[in-house]
Amino acid sequence: MKKIFVSGLTNIETTTAVRGFPISYYPIDYTFFGVNSNAAGVGYNLCCSFSALGDDVTLFSYLGSDDEGERILKHLKEKNISAEHLLMTLKSTPASVILFDPSGRRQIYCDLKDIQEQRFPADKPSLRQAVAESDLVCACNINFNRPLLQLAGQLHKTIATDVHVLSSIDDEYNRDFMEAADILFLSDEKLPCAPEEFIRQLAGRFKSRIIIIGMGSKGALLFDREQHILQQMPAVPNPHVVNTVGAGDALYSSFLHFYIKGFSSVEALRCAQTFASVKIGFNGASVGFPTEEKILSMLRS
Repeated sequence: MKKIFVSGLTNIETTTAVRGFPISYYPIDYTFFGVNSNAAGVGYNLCCSFSALGDDVTLFSYLGSDDEGERILKHLKEKNISAEHLLMTLKSTPASVILFDPSGRRQIYCDLKDIQEQRFPADKPSLRQAVAESDLVCACNINFNRPLLQLAGQLHKTIATDVHVLSSIDDEYNRDFMEAADILFLSDEKLPCAPEEFIRQLAGRFKSRIIIIGMGSKGALLFDREQHILQQMPAVPNPHVVNTVGAGDALYSSFLHFYIKGFSSVEALRCAQTFASVKIGFNGASVGFPTEEKILSMLRS
């Protein structure tokens, strides 16, 4: 069992089914089980995924001392994920609303409240110990994690991060995360050029030994510096897609799980694509995570 330290956003997420995009105006629509609300956020999603796969996960995040914060604590307790390192110091708990259509396309509205004004308390002994004891540090690209990048680097920890959407290799906000990452994930959604060209630019500028660009239904592009691999791998289809929200988090976390267990990058990505394919058959970013045993069984069959 690997120890994984996750630091990132935790929030309340409401998902709403819509008939399609763009949305035509009408005063009311009855979707019948189309609106759902749950604990989510990248940090929370990753912890749920790692926990389902059998890892020992530690979560750091910020919440508000309000009903939504208490609701998230309740969900964490139900999933046996420790809330020891959650600080309830925000003015209110972050929230998001996600609209999704029958094809799985989504539109996200994210209210971070005052979380971007916070700083990871790197001088707190219990947090330093948790980072020091971890096999992997997942530092989500949220503002408060910049001190964590420095701490993890000083402790010579493997750092993974997902910068999600990039439109330039010179992205100022994400520079610290890209410079620190040993394992770097991103999406192809806003790339300024072909994924193959962009991944070469990233590999030339930053030290990451693994870079993966998720490309949705087109699969994923893998760069492995040590194995001299640049390979596109097709997606694993799911004929019963419900909601693609959280697919990127699922791909990212499951790849990390299998990779740090000793799978090759190609093997780990194939496992991760299978994991993400199962995940998008469920509605909500923090639900639908299969076990390691199920993924390996599916691949064997």
